[in-house]
Amino acid sequence: MLTELTNDDDRGQVGIGTLIVFIAMVLVAAIAAGVLINTAGFLQSSAEETGQQSSDQVTNRLQLVNAVGEEIDSTSSTISTVKLTVKKAPGAGNIDLGSTIAQWVDSSGSYDLTYEGNYDADPNGNEFSVSEIQDDDGSISGSQVLNDPSDRATIIFSAESIRGSGVGDGLGEGETATVRLNTQSGGTTTARLVVPETLSGNSAVSL
Repeated sequence: MLTELTNDDDRGQVGIGTLIVFIAMVLVAAIAAGVLINTAGFLQSSAEETGQQSSDQVTNRLQLVNAVGEEIDSTSSTISTVKLTVKKAPGAGNIDLGSTIAQWVDSSGSYDLTYEGNYDADPNGNEFSVSEIQDDDGSISGSQVLNDPSDRATIIFSAESIRGSGVGDGLGEGETATVRLNTQSGGTTTARLVVPETLSGNSAVSL
C-alpha cells in the first residue's frame, strides 16, 4: 500500500497565493470605495450648487415700486423718459444694478440695455442710468448695489433714444411697453408700461 506524502513547501506556496489574492481583493475594494465616496461628494456638491443657483434665481430679484413717464413732449404727445423705482425683493441678497441687464420690448422692436457706467448720468439708446432715492450707506451712489431692504433706486430709460433718434420717438398715448430686469443671479422682474390715452396737460404720468 502506497502512502501519499504531502510536501510542506507546496502548502506554503498555496497559502501565499491565497494571501496575495486576498490582499488584491482588499485593494480593489478600497479603490472602488474611494471612487464611490469621491463621486458621492462631487454629486452632493453639484446638487448643493444647483440648488443655491435655483434659489438665487427666485429670491435675488428686484421688486418694482412704481413706474413713471416724464418729459412729455406736447407737440408729439410722447413720453421721453421712463423711470422705474425698484427695491430688493423680500429675502433677496445684495443686488448689483450695474450688472443688471434690461430688455425693452414694444411695438418697434426688442432692445437689450446695460448700465450706463456713470452714476446719475443721462441714459441713451443702448444703456440705462441709475440714481438713488433712499440709500443710508451710499451703496447705490458708490457701487450701484442695493444692500438693504430700505434702499430705493431709480432705473432711468430714454424711451425716445431707444425707439428712435430724437424728439417725438418716445412712447405715445395709449402705447405699451414691457421692461424685463434680469439681475446677476438670473432673477427676473417684469414691468408692463401702459401710457394713458391722453397726455395733454401732464408733466408726468404713472405708467
